[in-house]
Amino acid sequence: MDNNFLSAEYIELQHTAIKKLILDQRLNEAISLLAPLVETIAQAELQYKLDEIRFSYTSMLQYMQKGVEDPERHSLYMKLLAETLEINDRMKISQLANYKYNSYYRLKAAYSNSHNNKNLEIIKTELETWCIDSNLDIKDNSFESDQIRKRHEDILAEMFTYIYLNTHWDKTDKLAADSFLKTSNVAGNDLCLMVSAVTMSLLICFDSLKMKWLLDAYLHTSTNVNQRALVGIAFNIHLYEERMHLYPEIIAQVNILNEMPEFGKELNRMHIQWLFCQETEKIDKKMREEIIPEMIKNATQNLDLPLDETDDDNEDKNPDWNNNKKQSDFEDMMREVGELQQEGADVYMSSFSQLKRYPFFEVLSNWFYPFDKQHSMVVNVLQEGTDPKNIVNLILDSTIFCDSDKYSLCFTLQHVPESQRQQMLSQLTEQQLNDFTDDMQILSAKKGDTQPNIVCRQYLHSLYRFFKLHQSRKEFPTIFDGRINIHRYHTLRDVLYKEEYLLPLANYYFSKEHFDKAAEVYSEIIGLAKGKADLFEKLGFCFQKQKEYDKAIEAYLKADMIHSDNVWTMRHLATCYRITKNYSNALSYYKKVESVLTENPNVTYYIGVCLAELKKYDEAINYFFKLDFMGSASIKSWRAIAWCSLANDKLEQAVIYYEKVLTMEPNYKDYLNAGHAYLCTKKIDQALSQYNKAYSTINSKERFIELFYQDKELLLKNGIHENDIPLLIDLL
Repeated sequence: MDNNFLSAEYIELQHTAIKKLILDQRLNEAISLLAPLVETIAQAELQYKLDEIRFSYTSMLQYMQKGVEDPERHSLYMKLLAETLEINDRMKISQLANYKYNSYYRLKAAYSNSHNNKNLEIIKTELETWCIDSNLDIKDNSFESDQIRKRHEDILAEMFTYIYLNTHWDKTDKLAADSFLKTSNVAGNDLCLMVSAVTMSLLICFDSLKMKWLLDAYLHTSTNVNQRALVGIAFNIHLYEERMHLYPEIIAQVNILNEMPEFGKELNRMHIQWLFCQETEKIDKKMREEIIPEMIKNATQNLDLPLDETDDDNEDKNPDWNNNKKQSDFEDMMREVGELQQEGADVYMSSFSQLKRYPFFEVLSNWFYPFDKQHSMVVNVLQEGTDPKNIVNLILDSTIFCDSDKYSLCFTLQHVPESQRQQMLSQLTEQQLNDFTDDMQILSAKKGDTQPNIVCRQYLHSLYRFFKLHQSRKEFPTIFDGRINIHRYHTLRDVLYKEEYLLPLANYYFSKEHFDKAAEVYSEIIGLAKGKADLFEKLGFCFQKQKEYDKAIEAYLKADMIHSDNVWTMRHLATCYRITKNYSNALSYYKKVESVLTENPNVTYYIGVCLAELKKYDEAINYFFKLDFMGSASIKSWRAIAWCSLANDKLEQAVIYYEKVLTMEPNYKDYLNAGHAYLCTKKIDQALSQYNKAYSTINSKERFIELFYQDKELLLKNGIHENDIPLLIDLL
């Protein structure tokens, strides 16, 4: 490990330690540590600012000591904490710039050495001039047109770099940035890129003026702009929530936005879409391996009783929660993929992950630029084929792929002759072609390209590719990893901590089987409002899936109080009571379920199990005979009858039913228990034969002996002498 890296690592640790002191409101200590560090970087502005903070804080403390009342004291203190945090951030950036230990600082050094005198006002003027003067047609591929396009792209790259590297805006920068939002002469795509540049710059170093600008950008009339701003706001509140309380003006701006009904709705939708991105790796694995887990059938085969003790904890969710038809078979796989896509899932990440190595993606700003058919690297791909059903146009005009993937697709097709592209089109099925065409028509009719949910989803997918695939991805915050709980943040609590927003969030976690997170949010909803039966049902189901059965029972009981005699709830209560070995309560609820589902094999079976556990063998056998009469799972009913007969001194009946079990597909317990039945009826040779089969199946002498001795009391009860047991084992 080289010294530069160690120094850089030390700088990071130092920055974190000082930040903690400031957030813990130990300002004097923080200033004492910062002062000598600021002197070393020789930046007069930071030195002056820190001296000003120290003077103001010292004066404030002196006035306080003298007993002077100051209603603005707390506000001033918050301001001093915020300013000290910003100095600490800027100092870290300045120190690390000397080491150039990652791409950001290398870019910063290169940009600084270029002596570029441009600022945001100049860049804005250039973009406005281009927007007014440009009147390019997509078929115009002249050299002059190409040069104009490239000049525009150079300006955009310059704008992105200027904002990205400028860690601290002054008032002049903020005024210039504000003017971008007010002009109609900067192209929409260009403004979208600016929003991304501000977002990325904030992820490197917090700047309250940039954060305020993003909040203003959300008010822009362009959906493409305001949805990008929304993502930037959420990302940076997520990253910097611990310091947001120090900026009352930012909190005030959020509260003003909260007066707009769509803000909370869109932020909550974006939150769920963001969470959905965390499912991408799981979806990728499913796509690659084409696996849809099969339902486990006949899971109730290995009982410790030795009745079948496998629980029915895998019962389906309450059908009342969702009226959609459940998909589970392999033949429904493509339909499931389509449904995932409809939900907003990122199903194409794996397909495009290897297509981000084109020169286009070597320019940082290009990762964030909306897809543009006029881009100089795209125009040539589209110059051939004006047929609206041209495969390239069909795909690029659809909402299926995000901007980043559309660029990848173009560059891939660039190497495919037009004749082969048309051949690809001819290979599409009529249905696939219609799907693309329908998507285009919907897009045109409903202006789908400006629908907030589509814009936001596609932007998140493009960002996901950047943060997961860019060559410098490890240098950026892991914005798509870890817990994302923006509804709990103080800054957004008044916006999102409402039942109308928490419920979709809880249901999302529930649908993705994140039962721990779903349980947390359902509990919060119940705490906010009077709990409804379905909320307690889902909460109980979440606890049951986490094997927290006592909590599940508590929730189910509350659901049962609100909506009594609900079969689904009673059945799950019975299951939880049975698993926790409260067989009496389990039996009570199974009996209630039985009064409604009179001929349900599963219910009949588990009533028998509970009765057997309560040692009511005669009643239990009657239920197992009933199960056998139903013709359901014959081996299961025979096994249960055999065991209860053995436990209830009906040895000949036990032998008869174990012999029936042995004609099916017996397991090691069947062999062992059949051996017991033969032994108790004095059929020693047959008993030894079954014990040998059990021993061979288990393939472990120690384990066999352990299992044999677990049934010792049963054998003694049926007349086997204790001294004979070790002899029997030695006969094997």
